[in-house]
Amino acid sequence: MPKIAAIVLAAGLSRRFGANKLLQEFRGKPLIRHVVESAQASTAGTVVVVTGAESHAVKAVLADTKVELVDNIDFSTGLSSSLIQGLKSVPPDCAGALILLGDMPLVSAEIIDQLIEMFSPTSSRAIGVPLSQGRQGNPVLWGRQFFPELLALSGDRGAKALITAHQDWVYTLEVGDPAVHIDIDTPDDLHRYE
Repeated sequence: MPKIAAIVLAAGLSRRFGANKLLQEFRGKPLIRHVVESAQASTAGTVVVVTGAESHAVKAVLADTKVELVDNIDFSTGLSSSLIQGLKSVPPDCAGALILLGDMPLVSAEIIDQLIEMFSPTSSRAIGVPLSQGRQGNPVLWGRQFFPELLALSGDRGAKALITAHQDWVYTLEVGDPAVHIDIDTPDDLHRYE
């Protein structure tokens, strides 16, 4: 099976939350730990965590994990700068990268593993997208051949347009689990899913 890296984006400013949401306690531990632990429990070969806002504090809550921590000093310019830093840290022997959002604590290692298991660039399955009730969610797995386009992104936007542009390479995983849509943006969200 091709080796896949997991990139956890954990650099944002948490503007809607009012404090760094990744450090908030959720089900007994900091929110970011749920995402990192799912990535580590999966078959991903490498886990890279991209930090930015309050990076020292995020690193502190991950100090006992075996992840590669990467600083994004340009985090205030938006999501794409963190994605780029993460991709630059993917080892050359990895055939792709799974992009996890640090504020989606309910995504399980099983979902990650299913996306990795279905990945097969030689069979036109190089962009893995989870679906719940037919609606696209996260994380998304990208084959290495798309890294140049991902590295060219700018501003506070992800890669949704690239998914649309490369439909012939997209495979979907219907998970039947709303976790792929649940992100924590506000204190109300935190309490709703606690």
